[in-house]
Amino acid sequence: DGRVILAGSDTSRAEIQGLASEVFLVELGPVEMGRWASLLAAALAAMDDTDIIVLPHSPDGRDLAPRIASALERPLLAGAIEVGAHRVRVARRGGLELHEVRPTGPFVTTLQPNSRGGLGLDAPPVTHELTLGADVTADAHDAVVVEVLPPDVQTMDLTEASRLVGGGAGLESNERFAQLDRFAGAIGGVMGATRVITDRAWVHHDRQIGTTGVVIDPELYLSFGVSGAVQHTS
Repeated sequence: DGRVILAGSDTSRAEIQGLASEVFLVELGPVEMGRWASLLAAALAAMDDTDIIVLPHSPDGRDLAPRIASALERPLLAGAIEVGAHRVRVARRGGLELHEVRPTGPFVTTLQPNSRGGLGLDAPPVTHELTLGADVTADAHDAVVVEVLPPDVQTMDLTEASRLVGGGAGLESNERFAQLDRFAGAIGGVMGATRVITDRAWVHHDRQIGTTGVVIDPELYLSFGVSGAVQHTS
């Protein structure tokens, strides 16, 4: 029942039903993270009741969150799987540990995608066109977008993939996961793995599926050599 700021390009075309009770649409133009963060931080500072600012733990969210936290002089609690006013649980060491943090004031956090259920809001949200203040010139040392490449399904974040192929300890070698990766690409999917496989360094930790890795919500999930852990069967 909170407020959402939907920022980027063509925000009026986004599906916002069930997103929140109140949605602010902001057109930010070309991707310039330094400029975006400066504009959004100024808008957030001017709003009431923004003690908790949540961004997705996605590439854009991970880029914006520390900039916004710095501009607002707030702590950043990154990689959360649960966010509340008095308790935030964050994943650390590549998901091997879960730490519980007790905030004592306003903070910024990034929430792992798919780590919570839907809100189930039936009423359409109240929408506003949010006009930001004067434009801010990004820092001269900020990153510059040279080119935006078309999406490659095999490098897609697991949280965004509609088709996933997972492998576990029943696949006995690194070569099997190279084979699994080729199979995933052939069906327009992405390859993931269990924790034991990422611990063996056969697959990078960002491909780990599970509560201490990435929580997924695909349309299709095929697993090979997985013993039946609840993270993979549910």
